[in-house]
Amino acid sequence: MIPEAVAFAMIAGLSPLTGLYAAFMVGLVTSIIGGRPGMISGATGAVAVVLVALAVSHGPEYIFAAVVLAGLIQVAAGMLKLGKLMRLVPHPVIFGFVNGLAVIIFMSQLDQFKSPSGEWMSGQSLYILLGLVLLTMAIIWALPKFSKKIPASLVAILTIFAIVVVFGIETKTVGDIASIQGGFPPFHIPQIPFTWEAFMVILPYSVIMAGVGLIESLLTLNIIDEITETRGNGNQEAMAQGAANIFSGFFSGMGGCAMIGQSLINVSSGARTRISGIVAAVMLLVFIMFGSGLIELLPMAALTGLMIMVAIGTFEWASLKTFNRMPVSDIFVMIMVTLVTAVLHNLALAVLIGVIIAALVFAWDNAKRIRTRKHIDEDGIKHYEIYGPLFFGSVSVFNSKFDVLNDPDEVIIDFEESRVVDMSAIEALNKITERYSKVGKTVHLKHLSKDCRHLLKNADAIIDVNVMEDPTYKLALDKI
Repeated sequence: MIPEAVAFAMIAGLSPLTGLYAAFMVGLVTSIIGGRPGMISGATGAVAVVLVALAVSHGPEYIFAAVVLAGLIQVAAGMLKLGKLMRLVPHPVIFGFVNGLAVIIFMSQLDQFKSPSGEWMSGQSLYILLGLVLLTMAIIWALPKFSKKIPASLVAILTIFAIVVVFGIETKTVGDIASIQGGFPPFHIPQIPFTWEAFMVILPYSVIMAGVGLIESLLTLNIIDEITETRGNGNQEAMAQGAANIFSGFFSGMGGCAMIGQSLINVSSGARTRISGIVAAVMLLVFIMFGSGLIELLPMAALTGLMIMVAIGTFEWASLKTFNRMPVSDIFVMIMVTLVTAVLHNLALAVLIGVIIAALVFAWDNAKRIRTRKHIDEDGIKHYEIYGPLFFGSVSVFNSKFDVLNDPDEVIIDFEESRVVDMSAIEALNKITERYSKVGKTVHLKHLSKDCRHLLKNADAIIDVNVMEDPTYKLALDKI
């Protein structure tokens, strides 16, 4: 968590300690009161990217205030039980999100193979770094095959550290990035004007940060749920993330959310309770206050190898096998989310695009499924039996099913195998009854479900309720 927190703080134009304090505070609070034991939270790149423009234009004090406001928004989302909205995220979107995140994690490690001037390393320094990275990856891959009692990532880091120290190998360390020495996070009320103008400055950033944080946290929660075959509480996690960001803002932190990479490391190492997250956060603070000199000696090669293995483990390789079995639309959604996540590094936008595309595809598919079976009974009454949902997407097809001019004087539209979904459907019913009424014919609506009748009752200013009532057919009451 240390090198990432430092890097993310620098991305946002803040001091390294701002990221480290956020990692400690967010990690501690969410581990104690969060809705997913074993999940790790801290300073993240998704949040850092959101705050870059605000940091440049207004400085760190506005950052702290924006983090506090974002936390309040997240707490409100949890209290309103908006965590259940994650049910609307289709599986292809989750696949794309995870794959894109794996690509981001991998690509971010390539910077370690560049010199301070930004050029690619070459010669002996490159070979040493590459050898240490590959050795780290080999240990992490091989050790679990012999024993899972000791976390392979810890063994790999300590092994590489020992090799570098014993043989005096010159290689990049955590200390080469920035110093992490500091004290306990200081309590600090953001020093910004308490004015409407200042509020409107931070509000857009806070809303985006809250949304990004909740999406990333709840998606991470779902992924950890699948791995552990347990179930977390999304609403509780949303409130915990909000509380954590409020504390972070008041204790000089840049805010954060769940970290899928660290969460996967934690869970794959056997963590299933809150203790692991609490220990991680507390030890992070201990390192900042007392062990910064030692941590700064850790070779970046070990951390780079570890994160590359995390990227490999994060990528949903099984998703590649589904290309021949999944609908083309689902494959398109998965690829699109992966590309937006990997290229733009905007997790919230990627998920939003994926959900919108999936919703439009779903609406289109259902719009084509509405159909009608017609017959005339012995009394000369024509029946239209509707199959499939009547909603904005299927209204056009629904209207084309009726032969108003040639139908008999009495018509029954049977919704036993259908349902009225939205305002567009109500308006469609209104128009079809008007079309029959203009030519002097009567329409009865039959077998409407309770929720459909409720919609129509609320819209009785549009549709004449008497049209639905027929003592012979008991239109709204038959076979409910």
